[in-house]
Amino acid sequence: MSARSKARKRALDILYEADVRGTDPAAVLEATRQRRLDEGQAAMNAYVTEVVEGVTAHRERIDELLGSYSTGWSIERMPAVDRAILRIGAYELMWAEQVPDAVAISEAVALATDLSTDESPSFVNGLLGRLMEVKPTLALGADPAVS
Repeated sequence: MSARSKARKRALDILYEADVRGTDPAAVLEATRQRRLDEGQAAMNAYVTEVVEGVTAHRERIDELLGSYSTGWSIERMPAVDRAILRIGAYELMWAEQVPDAVAISEAVALATDLSTDESPSFVNGLLGRLMEVKPTLALGADPAVS
């Protein structure tokens, strides 16, 4: 597993925990960072912070896009792990210019395959694929997390 894939998994853990607890992802990120230091572990990959901050900065727009383009599922009805995976995938598709679109989708599908239901990988693939199709028509702002 590549360093970026591991960073996505750790970002997923943080975003999932924040979502389930109803907590600010930045607070969970900081607590995770501090726990790693206290346990003498290596510092977190910077991409973890980039993803968590990027998803947080664009969460309202990400949720709007996911809700608009998912068929038959509101964002609230999606399983929490799928919601976190989709938020990461949507962030990478729309704002992480250094990540090719196909890689963003492939990585999200891999996370869904490893961590969610049997139906989740095809759902994630279909929804992110649809976002990739409409991406050229969407008005997206710059990524404030990467300034």
